[in-house]
Amino acid sequence: MKILFICTHNRCRSILSEAIANDAKDPRLQAASAGSQPVGEVHPLSIKYLQEQGISTDGLESQSWDELEDFNADVVVTVCDSAAGEACPVWFGKSIKLHWGLEDPSKVQGSDEQIKAAFLTCMNEIKYRITKILQLDLDNLSGDALKAELVKLGAKG
Repeated sequence: MKILFICTHNRCRSILSEAIANDAKDPRLQAASAGSQPVGEVHPLSIKYLQEQGISTDGLESQSWDELEDFNADVVVTVCDSAAGEACPVWFGKSIKLHWGLEDPSKVQGSDEQIKAAFLTCMNEIKYRITKILQLDLDNLSGDALKAELVKLGAKG
């Protein structure tokens, strides 16, 4: 299953989702991330906390969803509310579209400990959902059946 994580700026939540999904090292899952209005730079704390958790940051980049037209995602997951409300490119047409609605840890203001806690909370939620996805019978689920199972895991269809 190819899964594309979308966030408007593609610098934090979508990047975290891509890295965590690919860190599962499950041959049934390949992840990428992009944004509708990418800022061109991954948030430095995204890199820091991924590395602290032993998750590879190689190849992570803030990029436009236009650059991934050939990715042919089976599932497109928006992770921020603004991206969920945007009109998706036509080439998303056959993809299952879902919304996770993750809180943005890069917007948290406070002490270093509070900011780190926000990042780890977001990362743990992503890890939980990826683990649950990988428990599904991905080889035999597709279309509406796959979407229904993904919605049960906390996504909004």
